Amino acid sequence: MQDSPNGFDTPMLGLNKAEWLAKLEDVAEEHGHFQPLGARHCATLIEDKPVLLVTFETMQSIQQRGDTGQPLGWELVRELGWSHLCVLCDGKTWYRDPEVIAYFDRLSDDGFFDDFDQVIFYGAGTCGYAAAAFSLVAPGATVIAVKPQATLAPDLAGWDRRFPAGRRKSFAGRYGYAPDMLGGAEKAFIIYDPLEDLDAMHAALFRRRNVELLPTRRLGALPEPHLLEMQILFRMLAKAGAGKLDRQAFYKLFRARRNHVRYLNRLLGDIETQKRPYMKALLCANVAKRLREPRFMRKLDMLVQAADEGRLAS
Repeated sequence: MQDSPNGFDTPMLGLNKAEWLAKLEDVAEEHGHFQPLGARHCATLIEDKPVLLVTFETMQSIQQRGDTGQPLGWELVRELGWSHLCVLCDGKTWYRDPEVIAYFDRLSDDGFFDDFDQVIFYGAGTCGYAAAAFSLVAPGATVIAVKPQATLAPDLAGWDRRFPAGRRKSFAGRYGYAPDMLGGAEKAFIIYDPLEDLDAMHAALFRRRNVELLPTRRLGALPEPHLLEMQILFRMLAKAGAGKLDRQAFYKLFRARRNHVRYLNRLLGDIETQKRPYMKALLCANVAKRLREPRFMRKLDMLVQAADEGRLAS
């Protein structure tokens, strides 16, 4: 497949939903299969071997990324020759539809996941919930979930009222409570911002012997775009495929935040709120020297002038 990437290099931006789905189906059928799963879901399989990446994505998030308009895993298919199963949803469904549950049951019953040396499940937000929940079908898999919900069942997560439509869904039964579905995983990594209270509360529910909680301060309510902009998400997945992802490896990659302007702006805002002028000066001097970032250079000039005038303040 690496020698014949037909279809994978074609941008899919700027298409309406029907055109985009038709293009998705064409490419998937060329290299694997396309499977509708009820009214709001579908699955595409690109088969190669020996590593299978299973991603859960929304059609909206793919289009909003503004790069190729393709599922995340297609880049790894191109670069690494992996297989890729992408389960797509239209909107926030938490993948609780019976057709999706039946699809994973069939894959499990057919021994589909046994054909791969390594299986990796990935998703963010509502899709992070699905990545954790459906990993049950592939014992020994690695799971990477970014700010996942554990459940929206009122008796377990009644404190999370962000998703009124999701709270009306049933999270009982098969693949229901995501933390319990991780029991057969080799390792699961839960990435979240501990400053986002509700995300941190969900992350706490995932605490298990085989789960590594990876707090990422100041990435906010939507960490995934930051991980993509810092160019570390694909590197995390690649390390997982090589069996080399662990806590130390992740935080080594996460040092890329030192060059990520949106993160640095949040850090600067926090320091200004705390009224720590000397820490602010150190940060601005560091960023101005390394990145020549205009905002930090202006702030540094103002701080130097204030210090010269004996009025250094926040």
